[in-house]
Parts: sequence; structure tokens; C-alpha cells
Amino acid sequence: MPERKKILISRQLPDAVTERALANYDATINTLDDPYTADTLIDLCQGMEGLLCTITNDLSRSVIERLPQSVRVIATFSVGFEHIDLAAAKERGIVVTNTPGVLSEATADIALLLMLGASRRAREGAQMIDRGWSGWTPTQLMGIQMTAKRLGIFGMGEIGQAVATRARAFGMEIHYHNRTRLKPELEQGAHYYNSPEGLLAVSDFLSLHCPLTPETRHFMNAERIALLPQNPVIINTARGPVVDDDALIVALKSGRVAAAGLDVFEGEPNLNPGYLDCPNAFLLPHLGSATVETRNAMGFTALDNLDAFFGGGEPPNRIA
Repeated sequence: MPERKKILISRQLPDAVTERALANYDATINTLDDPYTADTLIDLCQGMEGLLCTITNDLSRSVIERLPQSVRVIATFSVGFEHIDLAAAKERGIVVTNTPGVLSEATADIALLLMLGASRRAREGAQMIDRGWSGWTPTQLMGIQMTAKRLGIFGMGEIGQAVATRARAFGMEIHYHNRTRLKPELEQGAHYYNSPEGLLAVSDFLSLHCPLTPETRHFMNAERIALLPQNPVIINTARGPVVDDDALIVALKSGRVAAAGLDVFEGEPNLNPGYLDCPNAFLLPHLGSATVETRNAMGFTALDNLDAFFGGGEPPNRIA
């Protein structure tokens, strides 16, 4: 039998993924599950031919340049790849893959949970229960109903489209901005705007689904918040740095923004502490893809990419 390829798996993955990895590879796994420091990651990659990493691993240029020559492929357990310097990987001749197309449905579910939780004041309600609820009153915790509201979707890729499908069931009117306009059969009657600013002006609810790029970093800043209708609800399941935290916290505290539902944060897990003082901020700890089905699919996709590479083929999700 051919010798099994040696790979490093930088975090604990779901059991089914780990079992497959151990069956097919000489795999070293981070059993403590704390993110490796750069030095530890580099040391553990000695003699490894592949690295299966996550978004918690720093694979910036300085790290990639120090990886041993034995490492020929990096498979990230994520769709996003801003934690990897692709240019540096290309210069080293290291193939990089990701896991697109398998987490859209689960992330869309979380976006709707955030919309409901934020607009219906679920955080405040849960705190009221915990502290001792004195009983129902006619004006207690009145929130914002989603029905007949205009939902603005910034980034109409697979996740954005899945959110639109769910939101239509709530009777929402769909508006969107995307780098390219969708075909009519994909739009399904959604209103297209060729500029983000045009979308913001009609977004009673705004759901962010764009990739993190230099152009979208802190996209949701004070100037763009000012373009929204009064009492909007802002949802972020994309990337934390798409939102300017300081600007959003000011808007939440002043009442300019009615509520926000956030699953991702800049600098996570060290989120801006100002959010904790905002009862109208409904917060989740990056749960977008956190279902058994989706996390298994992400791991299997990462392994599919490694299988293809080591089998001499083209990885199906190669990004560098």
C-alpha cells in the first residue's frame, strides 16, 4: 500500500471528519483545540505535506514564508480566506483551497434568527426572564414586525439568495446590491440597486453578506448608517470588520439604529465591549455554519480538496 500523506489538522474537527482524516492520512490533530501560535504551527508543520487549517490560524506572509518546504497544500475549513496570504502562498508554490457552497443554508438560518432576535428584542426578553419577570403588560418590549418591511441584502451570492428565500416567507420586500446583477430567475422579483448607497436608502432591515475586502472593511460606518431609513435593523453574518463597531454602537445607543443582530465581530472573540451595554444588540458567537450537517460538509470538502491534490488532480475548490 502507498505511504499515507502526512497532514497537520490545526483544530479539533467533527468526529466524522476526524475519522475520515485518520483513515486516509497520517494526520496530526490539535487535541487541545487552542489556536496554535505562529511559531507552534510552523514547528508542527515540519515534515508535513499538507495543512488543514481554520480561520483562527494566522497564515500571513511572515508565517507562510517560514513554513517548511515539505508543505505543498493548505486546505482551510472555511469559505473565507482572509487569514491566508494567497500571494505569498503562490510564490511558495503552495496550493490553497477553501470550502464554498456548503454553508449557505445554515448561515441564512442564522441571519433570520438574528433578524427576529434583534427586531423582537429577544436579548431583553431573555434578561427579563433571568432577572425575574413580573408579568405581561400591553406595552412590554414592543419590537418591530418583519412583515411588509423592506429587506436590503448587501451581497446577493448564495447566502444572500438563501436569506431572500426565507425572508419572502415573512412577507418582506427584497432589495439588493451586488457586484453584478442577478438573472431574472434568480432575482425572483427583488429590486436591484447599482450602488450600495441606493440600497441603504430603502433598507428597513439591512443584511450584510459581502466578502471582506479593502473596499468593504468598515463599510457600515457612520456616513452609511446615516443613509438608512429611521429605526433600521442591521444584521451581520458576513465578516466582523465589515462593520465599524464604534459607529454602530453610537447609533444603537442614540436610537438612530433600532437594533442590530451580529454573529461576527472584528477582533473576535474579543468583541467591542460597547455592544454589551446595548440591550438592542442581539449577539451570537459566530454560529453561522454551526450545524452538524454543515460542519461535517465543510470538513469533507476540505478533505476532498486534499484527496484531489495528493491524487494528482485539480482540487475542486482551489483559490491559489
